Amino acid sequence: MGSIELKSVEKWYGSAQVIKGIDLSINEGEFVVFVGPSGCGKSTLLRMIGGLEDISRGTLEINGEDVTAHPPAKRGLAMVFQSYALYPHMSVRDNMAFGLKTAGAPKAEIAEKVDYAAKTLQLEPYLERRPKDLSGGQRQRVAIGRSIVRDPTAFLFDEPLSNLDAALRVEMRHEIAKLHQSLKSTMIYVTHDQVEAMTLADRIVVLEFGKIAQVGTPRELYERPQNTFVAQFIGSPKMNLMDCSTKGGTYNLLQARGGKYPFEQPATQLGVRPEHIELSAKGSGQCDGKVDLIEYLGSDSFVIVDCGPLGKINVRCVGGTACQIGDEVGLSFDAEKISYFDKDGLRVS
Repeated sequence: MGSIELKSVEKWYGSAQVIKGIDLSINEGEFVVFVGPSGCGKSTLLRMIGGLEDISRGTLEINGEDVTAHPPAKRGLAMVFQSYALYPHMSVRDNMAFGLKTAGAPKAEIAEKVDYAAKTLQLEPYLERRPKDLSGGQRQRVAIGRSIVRDPTAFLFDEPLSNLDAALRVEMRHEIAKLHQSLKSTMIYVTHDQVEAMTLADRIVVLEFGKIAQVGTPRELYERPQNTFVAQFIGSPKMNLMDCSTKGGTYNLLQARGGKYPFEQPATQLGVRPEHIELSAKGSGQCDGKVDLIEYLGSDSFVIVDCGPLGKINVRCVGGTACQIGDEVGLSFDAEKISYFDKDGLRVS
């Protein structure tokens, strides 16, 4: 296991700064996920930790040792990429053993480590097969097994499931979660998929334009986003944001089809998750609107309500709904679940 600490880490490409002063401590045995939109710097940051990209400024420590200038081979880390990068002419056994063989490890040690990795990843029946005879999920497990045999200080995963179909992604997500529980190793995982982040992480690092927007457990980020970017990036579907009025020294939800919602916080935006809104009779909630669209997803239905100046509000209804498109409805918010944000998009309460 290994602890990793980044201190004021920056990355510059000429005059363009893509990583803007990252400070982050990752504990031994922790599963940390870097998440954010395309271009936010999450893969670049991971590659800097792995030594595949130079650190322009700042320092990187692994187990308390400054490894900023160390090449990748001297950092004791293992990377798993989107592409499996397996040798097509080699068996699964030889693919997993290759790194140890080139390092001159004893045959008995190689065999023991390969057998352990194969058992851990349920690859024992496939050890003599070649990559072309395996499914995508099995190939990814071989790539992970190749890392396990090295007994690394930490694992670095760079969007490892992006090449798999939806069903295989779910299966491999479960495999990686079980692997972490089994190995108890430090893992850093990059994804643009916030569902993967929520289900895998001990802590999530949300990145925006090369900076950390928020770090926390999945529950902390979902229930108490510290800014509007995190509020709308974490959660599927995203949090509803509604503009507020501060006229006359009082704070209200903007007028929307005859309704308004007064509150005490000095906020310019109000946020509420779809599951924290209930449909009610027109005029009985915090605001009114007209049903614009209904999405039926089996266990849930999402009702999109056009609330005029407030925009379109997404409401989650467990199971079906009796509403019809065009119905006039009221929206009632769970007051204890509302988030308030100021003019800069920062959380007020």
